[in-house]
Amino acid sequence: MPLARHVDPDELIESLRDHPIHKAGGNHSRFISHTTPYSSRYASTTELSKFKIPQDGAPADVVHQLLKDELDLDGRPSLNLASFVGTYMEKEGEQLMIENLSKNLSDADEYPAMMDMHARCVSIIAHLWGVQKGEKAIGSATTGSSEAIHLGGLAMKRRWQEKRMKDKKDTSKPNILMGSNAQVALEKFARYFEVEARILPVSAESNYRLNPELVKENIDENTIGVFVILGSTYTGHYEPVEEIHNILDEYEKKTGVDIPIHVDGASGGFIAPFTQAGAGQKWNFELPRVKSINTSGHKFGLVYAGVGWIIWRDESYLPKHLVFELHYLGGTEESYTLNFSRPGAQVIAQYYNLVHLGFSGYRGIMENTLANARLLSRALEHTGWYRCVSDIHRKKGDHKYEKGKPQYDSGDSSADYNAGLPVVAFTFTDDFKKDYPHLKEDAVSNLLRAKQYIIPSYPLPPNEEKTQILRVVVRETLSLDMIDRLVTDICNVTEGMMGSGAADIAAWQPPPRSVEKQHSSTGLPAREKHKGRSPMHEGVHRSVC
Repeated sequence: MPLARHVDPDELIESLRDHPIHKAGGNHSRFISHTTPYSSRYASTTELSKFKIPQDGAPADVVHQLLKDELDLDGRPSLNLASFVGTYMEKEGEQLMIENLSKNLSDADEYPAMMDMHARCVSIIAHLWGVQKGEKAIGSATTGSSEAIHLGGLAMKRRWQEKRMKDKKDTSKPNILMGSNAQVALEKFARYFEVEARILPVSAESNYRLNPELVKENIDENTIGVFVILGSTYTGHYEPVEEIHNILDEYEKKTGVDIPIHVDGASGGFIAPFTQAGAGQKWNFELPRVKSINTSGHKFGLVYAGVGWIIWRDESYLPKHLVFELHYLGGTEESYTLNFSRPGAQVIAQYYNLVHLGFSGYRGIMENTLANARLLSRALEHTGWYRCVSDIHRKKGDHKYEKGKPQYDSGDSSADYNAGLPVVAFTFTDDFKKDYPHLKEDAVSNLLRAKQYIIPSYPLPPNEEKTQILRVVVRETLSLDMIDRLVTDICNVTEGMMGSGAADIAAWQPPPRSVEKQHSSTGLPAREKHKGRSPMHEGVHRSVC
């Protein structure tokens, strides 16, 4: 969650004293009774308290209506094409969640049926990820992939420490490798748990993902592991898990140093197991060096926000020192989490999806999202204005955009195309930039926002940050009809920009930040990002997940 500062309401009100609403006056002692929320005094003369708890409350229907009206100013979740997080569930799944909203996942003894469903989910997902015969996979639900990554990284660090202490070696300089395309949670793990983050640059040549050759150059005896991402949030590319695995095998043969892999499958963990394309190569527990994998149930697991999963291939890879035996409310359980109380409804919804959809249902949804992402990619490149940095629409093995090259569209399934997430990352072509140098991808994002689409625009990771991209995450709700409408709107916006001068484009800017954002946020708006404490090439990158 973003940090928020305390706001002094007296100071804020004093600064806004000249605002017209405070000059309007009015009778503040009007009666409180009302017929509708809009006939109450809160509709005109009395503001709801925002920064201090009010002395007296307000009627429930009034507060509900006024908060609902304010929340209408938010973007529409179905048109939030920036997010990997799901915004749709079937009504039966929603109903199960509503019926179980009050259940706390930490109360294992009180809710045994829910905990049985939790255990079944762990088992089902472990099988999807290729758990091997003779190994006893173990895992847990988390609040999301961020917590899961921290747990996986901490287990790697502890195993490294235990081995080094057993060999009477120094344990003061652990390091971990990841690409500069890593989502912020991976860098947070390194900073919070005092591990040197060796962040390796990505490039067009490495398909904007972790370069195995750089892994080879940067590992040593203090490397606790390698974070390998199954689906970059920037461009959707899968990182080459098997290739990195083989490099680590060669390194161990030469040095005797055993370096594990943790696969961050936040999105890809629920896509690769189901699609014909898989991950393009082995990526899961079929590879012995892959010790743990995480995913987000609330992304392509198709559950609302609030659930992730982490699984270790065998109990032996989860250090006992990290596992707590809890005696709570009459029962005893073992726990390895970063927090305690958490909602259980999402776990129930995850089990519902797994049982209801089955393998074929998930495969149908994931193949549909990839097919629609390929269609959107081809349509954008067909205009001649855009080229795609993502490559799931290209024939397997063909990763580069070439002007005038016929598009490949004869594949029967995702197996005939490059494997990756259903993500379309695109930018202006060189010809377009030459003809319209004053037009920027930011303007496309801003103008599409006026049509209610939320499509982010941001630079690629450090080393490639001169390339500004737009990115669409194709979730299950972005149907063929919606793709058709989206392409039409992108084309209309782009054509309108082509007929406008630099001054016209600059005239339309996103609205100013709210009072809360101005006074309580510790961050900066996009137009002031140059004022940040770290330049782009040194910063931590969220990349909109």
